[in-house]
Amino acid sequence: MGTSQKVEVNRRDFLARAGLAIGSVMIVPARVLGRNGAIPPSDKLHIAGIGVGGRGADNLREVESENIVALCDVDWHRAAETFQRYPKAKQYKDFRQMLDRQKDIDAVLVATPDHVHAFASMAAIQLGKHVYCEKPLTHSIWEARKLTEEAQKAKVATQMGTQGHSYEGIRLIAEWIQDGAIGAVREVHCWTDRPAGWWPQGVERPKDRPPVPATLDWDLWLGPAPGRPYNPAYAPFVWRGWWDFGCGALGDMGCHIFDSPFFALKLGYPTSVEAVSSPVNGETAPVASIIRYEFPARGEMPPVKLSWYDGGLLPPRPEELEPGRRLGNENGGILYIGDKGKIMASDENAQSPCLIPQSRMNDYKRPPKTIPRSVGHHAEWVQACKGGSPAGANFDYAGPLSEVVLLGNVAIRAGEKTRKLEWDGPGMRCTNVDAANQFVRNDYRKGWSL
Repeated sequence: MGTSQKVEVNRRDFLARAGLAIGSVMIVPARVLGRNGAIPPSDKLHIAGIGVGGRGADNLREVESENIVALCDVDWHRAAETFQRYPKAKQYKDFRQMLDRQKDIDAVLVATPDHVHAFASMAAIQLGKHVYCEKPLTHSIWEARKLTEEAQKAKVATQMGTQGHSYEGIRLIAEWIQDGAIGAVREVHCWTDRPAGWWPQGVERPKDRPPVPATLDWDLWLGPAPGRPYNPAYAPFVWRGWWDFGCGALGDMGCHIFDSPFFALKLGYPTSVEAVSSPVNGETAPVASIIRYEFPARGEMPPVKLSWYDGGLLPPRPEELEPGRRLGNENGGILYIGDKGKIMASDENAQSPCLIPQSRMNDYKRPPKTIPRSVGHHAEWVQACKGGSPAGANFDYAGPLSEVVLLGNVAIRAGEKTRKLEWDGPGMRCTNVDAANQFVRNDYRKGWSL
């Protein structure tokens, strides 16, 4: 082993030992702090970004107190502002070359389109890098399972970009349910306004072939997806509705909105799923859909039926909701129905939870806060990278959550409108409609494999 390698190993060992995890708060010894408590540059993580326009740029800003050492994006025009913000970071177009060439990287932020999530994250994990990946964790159920297993094997720190998991609302709902505020929960409704003008769905593939922008490497943008000509109908943001690249409204918002019931009710794998939607084609997700999951009893918790609505569809309005009061907010919401009452939360991050009607909330004596509070979604991950407690939405949690979300798309694409798909969660298999299993795992373009 050369001298430079020894130095790098020692630095990483130090980062892993420097913090003492106490609950969800990491205490950094005074000896490793610089003047005024600042962490010396030599003790900071070396972080790389993969997909650094859009959400990638936002994620990097959250961790820029560490060292941003490498930036990778297939479109250098879209990435230009981020490149300017971190001028000392080396620039790449291919994450595989970046990870192969740059040996000082400790951790990676992944914010590519969905179809590349698993590939970028897996490549980093297999090299022992810590990973923060945007939601949904992967493009398919099979990828989520494999990524979760590989992260466990590599013992790296991970976090999925479901920021609401670190917010107050998700904890309050769990504490109120544990307190018996609405009795046993047997039904949950989740909804979003997406796509609703955010990106197109229910459309066919465009036939025109405009030139590829000079700053975009279209072949790298396609990555593992089947080849097709460039079109601005796919990039940079509107890829979300296309099955080859994104996961539709459910994939985009489901990991946010399902997070609260998955956490509060300890849902695990469902036993069945069924979907109804506007017309489905092989190119894009439908304009609107309703998906119904059934979850078995968990310990003393009874079975739960969870319903998802998108494209502007809404659940039945609860009679407890006062006239003129909005169901959720403009982005969506969650409604818990218990034996003794209802909890409603607004938007995708379970914010502003409230027992309904308001008079019930006014009279409710809130229980003590028993669930540890977060130091911040990105801060949790940084602390975990340095040897602290695992982040709240680490892949052990986020992988199974993503599997449940993506199962809804399996039901939509299978086109089974007359019967439920019976689901074997551990086996990742539909047991009564074999044709549905083709959507559990993707086929990849030649040269790409996990």
